[in-house]
Amino acid sequence: MSADIAVVGGGVVGSAIAWRLAQAGAAVTVYDDTAAGRASTVAAGMLAPASEAQLDNPHLLRLSIAAARRWPQFAADLADQAEQTDPDDHIGYRACGTLLVAMSAADQADIDRYRDLYQREGIEIQRWDGERCRTVEPLLSHRVNAGLFAPGDHQVDPRRTLAALIRAGAAAGVRRVAEPVTNLSELKAGRVVLAAGTWSGRLAEFPIRPVHGQVLRLHAPAGDANHIGRSIRAVNRGRSVYLVPRSNGEVVVGASSHELGFDTAARVGDTVTLLRDAVDVVPELTEYRLIETNVGLRPGTPDNAPLLGPIGDGRVVVATGHFRNGILLAPITADLITRYLTTGAEPVELRTFNAERFA
Repeated sequence: MSADIAVVGGGVVGSAIAWRLAQAGAAVTVYDDTAAGRASTVAAGMLAPASEAQLDNPHLLRLSIAAARRWPQFAADLADQAEQTDPDDHIGYRACGTLLVAMSAADQADIDRYRDLYQREGIEIQRWDGERCRTVEPLLSHRVNAGLFAPGDHQVDPRRTLAALIRAGAAAGVRRVAEPVTNLSELKAGRVVLAAGTWSGRLAEFPIRPVHGQVLRLHAPAGDANHIGRSIRAVNRGRSVYLVPRSNGEVVVGASSHELGFDTAARVGDTVTLLRDAVDVVPELTEYRLIETNVGLRPGTPDNAPLLGPIGDGRVVVATGHFRNGILLAPITADLITRYLTTGAEPVELRTFNAERFA
């Protein structure tokens, strides 16, 4: 294939699309102005179709399950391109599962809704009592009442993944231009992929709204060998908080969710709430250092599912609106958009998540 394609947006989704298109033989240019609030560099990187499931959208759940199944090969392909043998060392890809815990009997009713959904969709899930949860994760609070373990939920470091995708794209011939795009019609490329996340709504008439999400990054004290072993999502007094550990002792804690326009300022109240809920789940976090407070703007749609596929006369192809699931859905989004642009065949997923469904 020889084609001139512009990808607008250089986050994980846009960079994954550019890499896969270049591998297929396309001449690709990525336009990226590295705007503040990019969700890719703030996200925790939970690859969690189970514990992150959207209970009222079965189509999105099934897309998420399919995406999670592609991640092992996607991570291996990135590692191979860089001549790395371990995807964990390369992009922080860890097949460690997620533990969803309830802090009280009332919270347990919330996680039981997920168990029923998992069973219907054929997702492997294990029900643990509080004692079993603490045996596997000794740092958990004595207040943990019960848990669900989803071994098929994995994690990745989005920052390392984005850096790896940029390198892989460059090796495959992708050009990157560090400038903003204000009008898609001014791009000279034959085809345009719009993957600008929250900012996509400024370039085309989509109902995309920025959803403010605040995340904290903590780090274990020097010499502390007792770390959380897997991602933990807790329901605590009806609120949800997640803890995503890295192999270097970092723990990502998140996340708030507010609709505040394009404001990327961190808020004291969100910091306090996240820390309080995290310490309730793992009391030892009081000894950790708070090293970062970050805000990302998630691209939300009316149904919080992505917008995928061609619009208008077909010159522009959309890959945006992934909301909380951009990292998880990046590999399958890249494959679907690449298949469409290289073959002309429209995968069923592009019809399901039609970019013009809210027109």
